[in-house]
Amino acid sequence: MSLQDRIESLRARHAALDTAIESETRRPLPDESQIADLKRKKLRIKDELLRFGTGNPH
Repeated sequence: MSLQDRIESLRARHAALDTAIESETRRPLPDESQIADLKRKKLRIKDELLRFGTGNPH
């Protein structure tokens, strides 16, 4: 996998996590622990993207 492929994969995962967080928060009784877990995963991906020097994950 090339570096560019890895970056695109991370961006896609970041966007998917963003969608999952938004979906969970819109539920009548959102699972706060699941939201926190999703946010942690999203932050790890953002940190990895920043290490690659891409700046913005979007």
